[in-house]
Amino acid sequence: VQELRNVWRFDEVFSSSVLMDFDKNTNLKLDPDELKEVGKTVRDSLADYDYYTNLTLNGKNIKVNKPDVINVDYRDGQLLMFFAVKPSEPMPLAKGNKLSFGIYDPTLYTSIDFPSDNELVTEGDAFKSCTHKVVRPNPDEVIAENRATLTDAFFNDPTGTTMSKLFATRIDVEC
Repeated sequence: VQELRNVWRFDEVFSSSVLMDFDKNTNLKLDPDELKEVGKTVRDSLADYDYYTNLTLNGKNIKVNKPDVINVDYRDGQLLMFFAVKPSEPMPLAKGNKLSFGIYDPTLYTSIDFPSDNELVTEGDAFKSCTHKVVRPNPDEVIAENRATLTDAFFNDPTGTTMSKLFATRIDVEC
């Protein structure tokens, strides 16, 4: 796996708050230099959260490297971000390997949604020897399966950084 490409589309409420925060010349739009500043701010502030990217190889968590740049656009009242992250260590698509790729905010502050499974895709010939499926955990089932540990997990980790990934949509790949 070379990189994971992201396209983030934000709702109008969050987008308008970014417009208010970064529109330094108060012309009610984000000019190229203002868009660049949004990208730089997000690039710097989400590093501690691996850009909301959760990667695993055979159950082991894999960190991501900081993206070279986060490109930002503002169209029709909607903020858009485009960037790629690379795994910090090799994630080979070798026979027997199980890989998982998910995007979620471990703080639960940001809701991340994939309206259709077509928005989580694999590219490249190496994936042809692997199977993949999009997993959309059912919140009721996750709660039922983890009922015995949720209270302790909350008090041990009130920010939800470990439990929130149980609810995250992801794509699982098995080679």
